[in-house]
Amino acid sequence: MCLLTVVAAVSCTGCGSGREAAERPVATRGDAQAVAPEVERRAAEKAALDAYSGYLTASRTASRRSDPYAPELSRFLADPLLTRVRVSIREAKEHGALRTGTLKSDPAVTAVSLDSNPATVDIQDCLDATGYRLVYAKDQRVVPGSGGGRHLATATAARYPDGRWLIKSSAGHQDQPC
Repeated sequence: MCLLTVVAAVSCTGCGSGREAAERPVATRGDAQAVAPEVERRAAEKAALDAYSGYLTASRTASRRSDPYAPELSRFLADPLLTRVRVSIREAKEHGALRTGTLKSDPAVTAVSLDSNPATVDIQDCLDATGYRLVYAKDQRVVPGSGGGRHLATATAARYPDGRWLIKSSAGHQDQPC
């Protein structure tokens, strides 16, 4: 009998009287509508930052392999940036050069425009290219004038009709240290 009383008491501790339930705030349709844009905005920011990170990784990998048509590039980049990156990798390859080392990144979202067509997210980054070099493949000598430093970079991600967020433009601002 004692066990039955304990089970009954435990199962009702979360219940509450009708008055307590009536005093709890009830979410209205307007509340849900106000939360939806913020959730969509956060999802867009995350997807854009993921695409940006993928772009940096895919570009480094393709540059290291001197492969302008590496399939991972089209997973994260869209034109006109995709073509620009491919041309850059191809030109380096034609001159016997490739990129090596580490590129450090610390991106942040600066603007989100979900009402534009396509929806876009602007990203600003402080790229640290001090350990990322363009070298001659034959002897690993650094290509003159290709030394890197810390500088500002900007990029724009766009949501395409298939739902993917891709980086469509990017610019390095070597004249703006960070």
